[in-house]
Amino acid sequence: MTEGERDRNVAAFRRLLEEGFGAGDLAVVDEVVSAQVVEHQFGIAPADRDGVKAAITFLHRLAPDFRIRVEATAADGDLVWGRMTSRGTHTGPGLGTPTGRPFEVTVFDLCRFRDGRVVEHWGVADRFAQLHQLGLLPVPPLAR
Repeated sequence: MTEGERDRNVAAFRRLLEEGFGAGDLAVVDEVVSAQVVEHQFGIAPADRDGVKAAITFLHRLAPDFRIRVEATAADGDLVWGRMTSRGTHTGPGLGTPTGRPFEVTVFDLCRFRDGRVVEHWGVADRFAQLHQLGLLPVPPLAR
């Protein structure tokens, strides 16, 4: 893989996160995610491109002010990793009655690219921290 191809993959990764997830632009998903994408992240259903769009829609319904900032990326061959911070305020439906509370969580993603498009994705968001910040999960004993 050339340096130019790696740079193109990192740029597509950033677009998906910043414009797709962060700004809620579903058209970006069609541009940078393959129709044959294999989705491995728990909770994204269906595990395909429509599931990615559904996840974006859910996040923006849950927290209309939802944003995500890419903090760091790394690329190796056809893989791009990222560490992001997502923020929002739980004012919409989803996760029970809206709490009105803000949340800020760390997200890690790994995408495999082919021809400049995501063909495979794994993701881990700190959902425990999010649920705790929203008052929906008791504080674990070690965090007290």
